[in-house]
Amino acid sequence: MSAVWKSTQRGWAAASGRLPPNYVLRSVCYNPAASVSILAYTLRRTKLALAGDSKARILDDVRAAFGRNELPLPEPGAMSFMMSKDGYLSDADDHWHPHLMFHVPKVAGASWGANLPGSPVVLDDREVPEPQTIFMVPVSRWSDGTTAATH
Repeated sequence: MSAVWKSTQRGWAAASGRLPPNYVLRSVCYNPAASVSILAYTLRRTKLALAGDSKARILDDVRAAFGRNELPLPEPGAMSFMMSKDGYLSDADDHWHPHLMFHVPKVAGASWGANLPGSPVVLDDREVPEPQTIFMVPVSRWSDGTTAATH
């Protein structure tokens, strides 16, 4: 059985700047491939946020770190999932859906059929400093086994 990293992210994880600080509480679990690459992005952002850096400074630092090859590209097979009812996006948005996330180097959403009629794949279109595209696939049950409401 492979290990899964679990990370709780707060407001600095929302790269778009649309959410105020501390309005995000996301419990994210990473598979081994994501633990090698995607978790490094989260840890870097967290370290800078705890040091008191602004969101703009954090995003600039992450972009520069990629330019210096200090952070890896997403590992092949990198995925994470958010299936806890305890997570929420903001006071206005509450819970979204339990979902899987697939992390790949930058590609067009159409390459995965994202956001097309009838496709279960949703493109995460938030601007992030990392050279990755995140595809999300909602699932029907929360981690406690209860049925997720459809929106």
